[in-house]
Amino acid sequence: MINVFLRQDNMISRQPFDENLLKEAQYTVLWIDVLRPSAEEITRLEECFSGLDIPNDEEREEIEESSRYWEDRERITINTYFLTSKTRIGWEMYHSINNETVSFLLYKKLLFTVRYREFRTFDEIQRRVLTSPKTFLDGFDVLGKIFEYRIEQDADMLEKAAKDTRDLRAVVFGSAYNNDEVLDQIAMLQDFHMRIRDSLFDKRRSLTALMKSNQGDDDLRRELGIALKDINSLLEFTNANMGSIENIQNLFSNQINLEQNKTIRFFTVITVAFMPPTLVGTIYGMNFANMPELNWEYGYPLALGIMFLSVACPLLYFKFKKWL
Repeated sequence: MINVFLRQDNMISRQPFDENLLKEAQYTVLWIDVLRPSAEEITRLEECFSGLDIPNDEEREEIEESSRYWEDRERITINTYFLTSKTRIGWEMYHSINNETVSFLLYKKLLFTVRYREFRTFDEIQRRVLTSPKTFLDGFDVLGKIFEYRIEQDADMLEKAAKDTRDLRAVVFGSAYNNDEVLDQIAMLQDFHMRIRDSLFDKRRSLTALMKSNQGDDDLRRELGIALKDINSLLEFTNANMGSIENIQNLFSNQINLEQNKTIRFFTVITVAFMPPTLVGTIYGMNFANMPELNWEYGYPLALGIMFLSVACPLLYFKFKKWL
C-alpha cells in the first residue's frame, strides 16, 4: 500500500499512489509512505522517480554504518530500527518485543518511508500532517517529527520497564514468589533493554550523520539536536535500568543459594542426628551369643533410651548453635 501526501496551497491531502496525479503541476509531493510494498510497487516508484533507489531486504538489514546511512547530492538513505510490540499492557508487552527496520529516503526534499509493518508512530504523524499542514513544508519536516514522536514512544516504554523493574524488586524481597516466573520476568526485562538500547544507538548514529548533511536547514538541525539529547538521556536511563536488573538478578540468585543451603543444612543435620541410633541399632542387631543385654529384662528399653538420647543430644546442640 502506498499513500501519497500532496500539498496544494495551504492544504495537505492523502491520496493513493497514482503516476498521473504526481505529474499535475498544481500539487507538490511532500511524503510517500510505502507499507508492505510488492516488487511491482517498488518498480513503479523507481520508474516514476528517476534516480530513486529503494533498498532491498538484504540492504535494509545490514549492520555496517555505511549501510545504515548514506547520501549523495540528491538523496539521503537511512535504515534504522523501530521497536515494536503487539501490546503495551502488563508483561505481555515483552513477549512480542522486536526491532524492525524502517527505511527513510530523502529525494530532493521529498520523503519516502518504506516499512513492512504498521507503527503507531506513522499513524500519528499522518494525522498531524493532515491536521497541521503549516508545520510540514517539506520531507525534512516530516522526518524530524517522525523521529521526535518515536523517541517519545521509546521513553514511554522505558518508563513502563522501569516501573516493572521496581515492582519485580519488591517481589524478590517479598516472602512469596514463583522462582520460574521471576526468572522469566528478569530475562524479558533484560531482552527488552538490550533491544531498545540497540534501537537508540542506531537512531543516534543516523541522526548524527544527518545533522552533518548540507541538505537540511537550520530548523531541522535544531530539532535533531534536541532529539539527540533525548536519545542520550534515554541511553543513560537504559543503562541504569540494566544495572538495576542485574542487581535484582544477583539478589535473587543469592536468595536461591541461601534457600538451597538451608535445605542442605537441614538434611545434613538430620543425617548426623540419626547416625548414633543407627549405630546402636546395628550393634544390638548382631545377635551374638555372648551379648549379656540380650537376656536382660531391661535391655530393650535401655537400647531405645540410648537411641533416643543419641538423637536428642545432637538436635539440642544444633538448636543451641542455631543451625536449625
